[in-house]
Amino acid sequence: MKQKYIVRLTQEERDELGTLVRKGKTEAYRIRHANILLAVDAEGPMWPDARAAKAYNCYEKTVRNIRRRLVEGGIKAALDRKAQDQPSRERILDGEKEARLIALGCSEPPKGFSRWTLHLLADKLVELKIVDSISHETVRRTLKKTSFGLTSASAG
Repeated sequence: MKQKYIVRLTQEERDELGTLVRKGKTEAYRIRHANILLAVDAEGPMWPDARAAKAYNCYEKTVRNIRRRLVEGGIKAALDRKAQDQPSRERILDGEKEARLIALGCSEPPKGFSRWTLHLLADKLVELKIVDSISHETVRRTLKKTSFGLTSASAG
């Protein structure tokens, strides 16, 4: 089968990949990708995809994808993992809604409470129609991410 994406590395790229492999001070997948690129190089060993996949314990499709990413996007694209096109799930709280959550946490708690709780904040976000529904756990993760605490010392 004729290869659609031919890997032709420059001497600089070969040196860079060789250094990356020898040092071994990076993520394992990057080292594997570097080894695969060195193995399938048309100016070097020129291994077929099946041999490279077997040697580096991966699928042939992985080797083909690495070849394609090198030709289309360069060495950095071939070494790194492909970024997600879109998130797996839409965020419940975007930046504006996070800001409203924090402002709510800084405000006076409801009557009968000395401070806001995660459940109270979640219920209030739904009541104010900021979100359709939200769990207290999402509120907790959001507040933790922003380093906002619900204790009286940090709130307000």
